[in-house]
Amino acid sequence: MSTFGTLFKVSTFGESHGVGVGCVVDGVPPNLPLTEADIQPQLTRRRPGQSSIVTPRSESDLVTILSGTENGLTLGTPIGMLVKNQNQKKFDYANTAQAPRPGHADYTYQVKYGTRASSGGGRASARETISRVAAGALADKWLLQEHGTKVVCWVNSVMDIDIPKDAQRALEQNPPSREEIDSEGTLAEDDKFDHFVDRHGQKYSRTDGAPLGPAGSSDLQFHDGKMIFTRCPHAPTAARMAARIHELRKKDDSTGGICTCVVTGMPIGLGEPCFDKLEAEMAKAMMSLPATKGFEVGEGFNCGRMLGSDHNDCFTKAGNDGLLKCRTNHAGGTLGGISTGEHLVMRIAIKPASSISQDQETCTFDGEPHTLSVKGRHDPCVLPRAPPLVEGMASMVLMDAALRQRARSGSSLKTLDEPPTKVARTA
Repeated sequence: MSTFGTLFKVSTFGESHGVGVGCVVDGVPPNLPLTEADIQPQLTRRRPGQSSIVTPRSESDLVTILSGTENGLTLGTPIGMLVKNQNQKKFDYANTAQAPRPGHADYTYQVKYGTRASSGGGRASARETISRVAAGALADKWLLQEHGTKVVCWVNSVMDIDIPKDAQRALEQNPPSREEIDSEGTLAEDDKFDHFVDRHGQKYSRTDGAPLGPAGSSDLQFHDGKMIFTRCPHAPTAARMAARIHELRKKDDSTGGICTCVVTGMPIGLGEPCFDKLEAEMAKAMMSLPATKGFEVGEGFNCGRMLGSDHNDCFTKAGNDGLLKCRTNHAGGTLGGISTGEHLVMRIAIKPASSISQDQETCTFDGEPHTLSVKGRHDPCVLPRAPPLVEGMASMVLMDAALRQRARSGSSLKTLDEPPTKVARTA
């Protein structure tokens, strides 16, 4: 289905090479300050054509709010948002009419519906996620205003290249802002030079990302190069990732990786046992994104290697309001499917992009042997564009869960952090 949520409901529409994509969002309280300027930054972080390590498809992805607001405030009525497609190239998919693309949903859509979008992935395309990012940005605004909640996601690994373990733990315990993720994960490149350079003036080999020391006066300077946005907030690792993705693009191949998402300022008590536990809702949300293949919370699959005496998070007094906090956070922010107020820590595994230009020996829809080469403009690795998608889905889940808990309790929700100062609203 194309609708998500219980009280905060999001319905998405549109195909990858149609007129546009968008969403209708219901359940947003009235008088929330909201304009396109609140939505656009996340869409800009997600859009294609950002740099040499992503798809070159050129889309501005400018959002228009169609309904549900007046004078910059929400009305409490459905909010419609639309992003028009500008750079469709349907002819790029002419050679896929006979044969389903390996790794794509062409075959399963054809069998299920008896038809399919003839260009791109249709509803299975990552272009559909524009709608989720837009709805998630709206939820971001409400969560921050009401509870001081912040959702951030970064690229933790690409293929076999990982942020060092100690750096991973530090980031999860004290997560960077989205601005810091974008800043620290940005490199500069220029074809006239054999190195990348980060914003701190450190050089890295374009061949394998190896560190080369500080940039000299004759080297590429950061602000003079073309920007590469990796969204990995650890520059030495970001350089290795960028070099690997460049290598795979030359080979007409692709790869995947893992994103880490951390939520701070978590309201306590979110999640509806037994079947709507918070991590269950998050897992459904993340696994509904294109190309996701794995999800974990806290220690995740590593907990199967731990002792109970190591994994248990012992309590301590949080303050004078009757709340407790945990000395550790192996559970990742939930107990029994209900949020504890600790950081919600999640990791999402994303597969290699299925569209590659290499010849692949497959078969037609009729079962005849066929050599298929997928043309078009595709990502050698989707990870650098994935964080806004993950953040959007996390925010949608949290706003829905918070509205459900507020309806249940009839009062405001508690957090372990200082609650935000409420700004007086105008009627």
